[in-house]
Formats: sequence, structure tokens, C-alpha cells
Amino acid sequence: MKFDRVKPPSNGEKISFHGGKLQVPQNPVIPYIEGDGVGPDIMKAARRVFDSAVAKAYGGRRKIIWFEIFAGEKANNSCGEYLPKDTLEAIENYVVAIKGPLTTPVGGGYRSLNVTIRQELDLYACVRPVRYFKGVPSPLKHPEKLNVVIFRENTEDVYVGNEWEAGTGEAKTIIEYLNTKFGTKIREASGIGIKPMSEFATKRLMRKAIKYAIEEGRNSITIMHKGNIMKYTEGAFREWAYEVAREEFPGLKIIIKDRIADSMFQQILTRPDEYDIIVAPNLNGDYISDACAAQVGGLGIAPGANMGDFVALFEATHGTAPKYANQDKVNPGSLILSGVMMFDYIGLKEASKIIIDAFQETILQKKVTYDLARQMEGAVELKTSEFASAIIENMS
Repeated sequence: MKFDRVKPPSNGEKISFHGGKLQVPQNPVIPYIEGDGVGPDIMKAARRVFDSAVAKAYGGRRKIIWFEIFAGEKANNSCGEYLPKDTLEAIENYVVAIKGPLTTPVGGGYRSLNVTIRQELDLYACVRPVRYFKGVPSPLKHPEKLNVVIFRENTEDVYVGNEWEAGTGEAKTIIEYLNTKFGTKIREASGIGIKPMSEFATKRLMRKAIKYAIEEGRNSITIMHKGNIMKYTEGAFREWAYEVAREEFPGLKIIIKDRIADSMFQQILTRPDEYDIIVAPNLNGDYISDACAAQVGGLGIAPGANMGDFVALFEATHGTAPKYANQDKVNPGSLILSGVMMFDYIGLKEASKIIIDAFQETILQKKVTYDLARQMEGAVELKTSEFASAIIENMS
């Protein structure tokens, strides 16, 4: 495949899918986006960890061929676009990719690149596993009880961006229409947003979550919603999710249950071991993912992926932290653990295990970056690059 502004590596082979399964060569080409802010620091560190684990696991028989593509500030500086067409085409063509954090301005400015990438490539499931690593500081007495995987719907809800600023002609027209036609009582100077949720999007998310639960031997799926108030969006989400389980998976030996969103936040703190997989609409999924991560060390070690039926983009789940850019300071754990997810997805499970074991050992040695060091008595504070080196040294 030809691209306008990027040149693929001359060696390596692309991942493909046939017969409903990924076909992964010995030397897969994997595109990567450094990201903005701290992105270059953590991507450089993470790639060293990935390459070392693959070399350790397979003794040179397998190798990742990295292919840099661009988005965010680096893309804009080089070609005047924040999200070049080449980038979207490369992710789709090579099936699996990984990225650092991308800048999303608050208020004005360009649209969220993260949301745009998900929608353009129809990466409808944001998958966020949250687990505890022994020795990580936590506000909980028993953080080890939390081990969940969150499936967040990625393409609908308020994140679609159908909203109009208060006082604009569009907002006034919509308000007048709703008040006149349907008898609503919306104040004239209101901002307006539309929250779509469809049967199609809900069911494919639930279907993916159930298949994952079966493959990974998980015990339960909880549908998180606010259907007691928003009956025809979040309430419908709940009903459609149950329908998939009843109609498409007869004889399923996994508990399917649901919880109201506000109750869910309380119970994930007080009874975390009662939850296994959580399926949620976009906004609820965003909130619960970060709330769970806070219990086990924060976003610095929280991995994630945006996934379609086959195409998958793995990513650091935290922001760009621009004040720490180019300081070799922040925790690369989120991106490293996202790479573990990526390796699991493409069948490099031996490399995944090496990384997980070394990551855990490094934390037990109290060799950590500043975010964890300031909470751990007797910790040795390491730079981003030094933390990666410590993980590599602990690989066995």
C-alpha cells in the first residue's frame, strides 16, 4: 500500500485476518504514534521493553518491525494536519497499532483526536483491564480484590459531539422546536446536546464482551447504566445487552447482571471482588474506568485499547502532561501494559508474561517513577528511561 507522506519499513509483514482469525507473521509490522507531551518519552521507553521481551521470549525467531505514523502536534508541525489520512489508512491496513497520548484542548480548538480516530476506524469497544500489582500504593485496604475488564462503547452517547452552544441560532431553533412540538420546558439560553444510543452499537459491544468472557474464563458481566432515569437511551442499552445474552448465547454459563451507575461507583469501592467484566455506555465507561484505575495506582499504570471487529489501537490511557514533556520523568507503565494487551491480542503471550513478571518485580524492588515513589516509603525514584531499564534487567 502506498502512502502520501510516510514510508513503510522495507522489511516485515503485515498482520491480516482470514476466516475470522488474525494471521500474525513472525516479523509483524506495527505502526506507532509517539503522541504529544510526554508521549515521546514513554514511547521510547516502552518500545525498549517490548523489543527486549520479544527477544527474550523467542530468541530472535520473532521481531516487531516498528513503523512510525503521525498524529497530534508532530503531524501538524510536519504536514499541517493533526490527523493525516495516512495515519488512519496505516492503522486499518496493518490491523494492529499502538499510540501515546494525544492533546485534546478544553473548550475551543480542534476536535478530540482520540474520539475522531475511534469513530473514523469504527473502533467501537474501548477495553480497559484494571488489576492490582503488589506493592503499588492504594487508598484501599484490599486493592487486590479489584480485577475487572471494562468494555466501554466508543462511538455513541454524548461523545458523538452533537451539541450546540447556548445562544446560537441552532440551539434556539432546537429548543423552540422541542418546546413547541413536544411540550418540553427547556430554558431559552441553554446549550443543547443529543445523546444517541442504538441497538446495533450496544449489541455488538455486548457480543464482544461475552466472547471475551468465554475465551478468558471470566465469571460475570455487569451492565452499567442509568436506565432508571434515561429510560430510552441507557434503559434501552440495558435491555439490548440482555437480549444479546439471551438470544445469541443460549446455555451461557456466565452470570449477566446490571447495576445503576451511581450504585456501581459505590459498590466498586465496597465490594470490588463481585465484579469481573463491566459493559457500559461511553460516558459511564469513561468514568468507571478512571475510578477503578484510581484504586490500584492511577492512570500511570492503566492500560487500554480501542478495538473494532479486528482492527485494534492500543494506547496510554492518561493525558499528555505537557509540563513534564522531554523531562524523562513520567511513568511509562500505562503504555507498557497496553503493549502487554497488544502482545496478548496478536498471540505473543510468552512476551506478555515476561513483561508482567518483570514489571511486578520492579515494583516490589521499589524502583519506580516519581508518581509512585512519593507514596512509597524507601522507594528509589527512577526516570522514565531508568524504569524501563529496571524492567528489562528483571526479565527472565
